[in-house]
Amino acid sequence: MILETKTVEKPWGKDVLPAPFETPAGKRIGEIWFVPPEALPQLLVKYIFTSEKLSVQVHPSDTQTEAAGLGKQGKEECWLVIDAEPSAALGVGFKEPIDSEAMRQAALDGSIEDMLVWHPVKAGDFFYIPANTVHAIGGGCSIIEIQQNSDITYRLYDYGRPRELHLEEGIAVARGEPHDPQFRQHVAAGSVSLVDGPFFRLDQLAGEPDAALSARYQGPLLVIPREGEMTVGGETVQPGQCALAASIDAVGFDPAGSCLIAQPVEGAR
Repeated sequence: MILETKTVEKPWGKDVLPAPFETPAGKRIGEIWFVPPEALPQLLVKYIFTSEKLSVQVHPSDTQTEAAGLGKQGKEECWLVIDAEPSAALGVGFKEPIDSEAMRQAALDGSIEDMLVWHPVKAGDFFYIPANTVHAIGGGCSIIEIQQNSDITYRLYDYGRPRELHLEEGIAVARGEPHDPQFRQHVAAGSVSLVDGPFFRLDQLAGEPDAALSARYQGPLLVIPREGEMTVGGETVQPGQCALAASIDAVGFDPAGSCLIAQPVEGAR
């Protein structure tokens, strides 16, 4: 089943999107996301396109949202850069450890932006963002984001834009520490495991899956074509789309194509 697509205008979006997307005339598209299906509500897949920096922000964990009486609404996410302008960068984690009070003051005076590590990026760069990691997406980026399906985001700093900040909530959950290098890599062509828990698994797949990969993907999964055409339950799925498959055996993989496949880890929200 091909998932319903939502195209979202943002002031920080792009007026020229990378292939295979087309930009409506006069529009600045910031996000294209896929409505999570009832059969697999735990994950949300988005494309994000930026011409300006997004806010400095942080997401809580399931444990923290449960303690706040919000239920399991934590968010861990990951980014695969699919296109990047020469100046594109992602801000992830702090250069040096910082305590809560120093973080609060830096958010108030704007210096928090310069305390982050800004990683220059190019197509193929991959980042996993654990809950409590302070982060920001810079301008000139086109990325695929796979995340726990939660809309809780605490903005710490927004460059003076007239949007609500969530300073106390954000400081309460933020870790003032560097991003662990094990959570980032450059992904070349070919098949590679990108995420294997604790909340979801994600693989880049070139061609058809081998027996070991198929054995790991039991039950429903999401299929995100990158090159070539796939079929899911006999329905053609193209790059720029996302589909729900009842099982990996229901997917017809393009032997010369590539895609991402994702599913929640058993027992995870």
